[in-house]
Amino acid sequence: MLHARDGRVVEVAARTRAIPPALRRALHHRDHGCRFPGCGVRFGQGHHIRHWAQGGPTTLSNLALLCRRHHRAVHEEGYQLDRAPGGELRFRRPDGELLPEVPRPPEVPGDPVKTLRMQSDAAGLVLHARIAMPGWLGERLDVRYAIDVLHPLARRARALPAAAPR
Repeated sequence: MLHARDGRVVEVAARTRAIPPALRRALHHRDHGCRFPGCGVRFGQGHHIRHWAQGGPTTLSNLALLCRRHHRAVHEEGYQLDRAPGGELRFRRPDGELLPEVPRPPEVPGDPVKTLRMQSDAAGLVLHARIAMPGWLGERLDVRYAIDVLHPLARRARALPAAAPR
């Protein structure tokens, strides 16, 4: 183990490819689940960022936690994983395109139903059994209105001059 001046463990290593239990616990504690962008699976497998066969050590800094599906994607489907100079992980698609980092979903409150009711009451919404039923009577879709409502940049784009028809 390598310790910082304040006594924190900053590196743990093993002499074999297999990840020993203490190192696996440290990996789970550090990563809190699969590190693949957008994945929320809490349990995973240790992945050598620099492969063991290519001289990659079994150290905490050379390991990342990946769920079974994303571990297979890296090994068999051409996805790539490396560590940037700043230490953060970078994932690439099989074509080499960098995958953007995806923020973690917000924490779910202890009682989500109570929270939703409080937010609805604060917004002046009255929730009832038929609230999700559409009021559509078969009329044609007003596409312009739908885009205005659903896309925040639609009004700005409509204000720009239109391109000449082809």
